[in-house]
Amino acid sequence: MTLPVVAIRAEPGCSATVAAGRKHGLEILPLPLAEIRPVAWSMPEGAFDGLLLGSANALRHGGPAVDNLVDKPVYAVGETTAAAARERGFEVARTGRGGLQALLADLAGKRLRLLRIGAREMVPLDAPAGIAIETVVAYESVPLPLRSEQAALLRQPALVLLHSAASAMHFAGECRRHAVHPAEISLAALAPRIAAAAGEGWATVRTAAEPTEAALLALAREMCHDRRVD
Repeated sequence: MTLPVVAIRAEPGCSATVAAGRKHGLEILPLPLAEIRPVAWSMPEGAFDGLLLGSANALRHGGPAVDNLVDKPVYAVGETTAAAARERGFEVARTGRGGLQALLADLAGKRLRLLRIGAREMVPLDAPAGIAIETVVAYESVPLPLRSEQAALLRQPALVLLHSAASAMHFAGECRRHAVHPAEISLAALAPRIAAAAGEGWATVRTAAEPTEAALLALAREMCHDRRVD
């Protein structure tokens, strides 16, 4: 049989990964080890030319203040976030592919003041000349403990999908707490910094060709067929 695949990201992303995995021929076990919770925030002063969104969670957990910004165009990290913005009534000015930094690079030469609505833990960005970014924290990812029965599932060869550095570090810590041997577990990470956050000692650690869900699932499909279990 092929290597079992496990998704540990918070809901509703975890269920979305499971559904997307089926389209790639993967049966993924949902095991969310985090919960997304809203954080109270207030609008910064001044006018903005658009919203910079790295996740649909900014819309799900941004509260009523987000609705007051519906007249601002959205610069979305990817199609999932762009689709969530359109459903909320926003116009999407640009949809990235490959992370927010790559999206900003595509905006080089423009003069924009953008409001970035994101999580408590955000990837630092280097804005091109002419682009100013104001940041607010609208949600946070709260780690959830790995339960004993869940840990038991990981005491056999498995492939775990890593979507963030925080989840990678938390997963590694929970494996240590439950004495789950990392040499039996392979990791597929969305980006190199996420793979690095997981530490060492795993059976295999590989990174997606680009930081998109589709690329991560393609990598997972390749990895779970490369390493089969009896």
